[in-house]
Order: sequence, then C-alpha cells, then structure tokens
Amino acid sequence: MSVSPDLWWLSYPLLGAAVGFFAGLLGVGGGGIMVPVLASLFAAQGFAADKLVHMALGTSMASIVMTSLSSLRSHHRHGAVLWPVVRRITPGILIGTFAATFVASHLNSAALAIFFACFMAYVAMQMLLNAKPKPSRELPGRGGLTIAGLTIGAVSALVAIGGGSLSVPFMTWCNVRIQNAIGTSAAIGLPIAVAGTLGYVINGWQVQGTPPLTFGFIYLPAFALITLVSTLTAPLGARLAHRLPVGALKKIFAGVLVLLSVKMLHSLFGS
Repeated sequence: MSVSPDLWWLSYPLLGAAVGFFAGLLGVGGGGIMVPVLASLFAAQGFAADKLVHMALGTSMASIVMTSLSSLRSHHRHGAVLWPVVRRITPGILIGTFAATFVASHLNSAALAIFFACFMAYVAMQMLLNAKPKPSRELPGRGGLTIAGLTIGAVSALVAIGGGSLSVPFMTWCNVRIQNAIGTSAAIGLPIAVAGTLGYVINGWQVQGTPPLTFGFIYLPAFALITLVSTLTAPLGARLAHRLPVGALKKIFAGVLVLLSVKMLHSLFGS
C-alpha cells in the first residue's frame, strides 16, 4: 500500500508524545512502545527487512536519552530520585548495556523481534499480577546492585528500553515506595540510553543497506521528531504520576505492550 511521505513525518511526533507521557508517568524509557511502532513504520517505508529491528532498537535507544533526561528532571524536582541507589547501580548498567549492543548486532531481526515480544509478554504479566514483596525485603548492597545493573542494562540494550520495565519491579520488590521506584528508574534510564546509543552507533557504523539519514543504527528523522515532542510530554506524565492511580494505569500499559509486540511480529512475519 502506498502512503504519502507526509504521514511518516506526522507519525514520529505523535509517537514521541505517547513515549514522553508514559516515560514520565511510569518511569519507563518508552522502548516498549517505540520499538514495535518504529519497526512497523520502517517496514511500511520499505527499509531492508534484515535491518528493521536493529534500526528500531538503535533509534529507540537514542530517543530515550532526551526523554529520560526530561523525566529525570521532573522526578528530581518532586524529590522522588534515590541518588545513592543510582550511583551504586550505574557502573553495572553502563557495562551491561554497552556489551549487549554487540550481542544484538550479531542477531538477525527475527531473533531480536521474538526476544522482544517474549520479554514484553513477561513484563506485562508482572504488571498485571502486581505481586507484593515480603515486608522484610530491602535493596541489596553495592555488589548486589552491580549485578542487578548488569542484568538490567544487558536486557535493556537487547530490547531498547530505559530499564523501567525491570528496575521499577525490582525496586518495588525490595519495598521501595512506588513513586521513588519510578523516579529512580527514570534516573537509571539515562546511563542506559547513553551507553546503548553509543553501542548501536558503533555497531551500525559499517553496515551496508541502511537508508539515507542514518547514523549507525539510528534513523535521524525519527530520532529528531520523537525527542522534540517527548521532552515536552515527559514532565506532564511525571506530574500526573504523583496524582493518578499508577497501578491501574500499569495494567492498561501492559495490554498496550502486548498488542504492540504482536503488531511488530506481524509486520515481520505476516504476509
């Protein structure tokens, strides 16, 4: 089906508006929304099938840099960021994220898409079940946070998320108040996004067959238009996080993640 080029320019800022809002509201970087939508848009634009998911991951990760920074500032103003936790978990985050981009570059689009869809199904189930931790459980020490950072960073790079889908459940499992878990997750999303972006630029630098205006695995028009709008809507979501029933919204968000993952798989494997 032929689609006017103007539609693509419109779709990216609309995507940015949704991404920024949910980044601020739920402490997620927005990759759960961006990756499947970008993969579908790139497929419809006729981009090479074997580069679709890599470009969606790289573009999503780059967009999360500015979204996370905007969300971080808003949560910091509300006093919701646990900075000692951020400092202790960041070294593991940086190493895990950067290293995993090299793994992603050697996987084909189909494998990455299946891993993404399975992971998002897991995330959705966690949000829907909303399991409660034991009252005595606390955050681990520096060593435990480093291991958690390595894991969160590695998975985040493979699915291009800001880490909120892992770090928020991890912190609430350790009895961190939900508002602090969301705010701290927003701060953790920044080093994830920076390390992931660098990795996807390096790994996509020499790759042939990417479309014009691509920097590594980052499609610059999508990156620019998404971040332009997402940085405006992230503060709105952050403000509402302290007023709205986040638990109920997470259940809605979980359903959206599953639907978008199914849509991405259909774009890659559907006839």
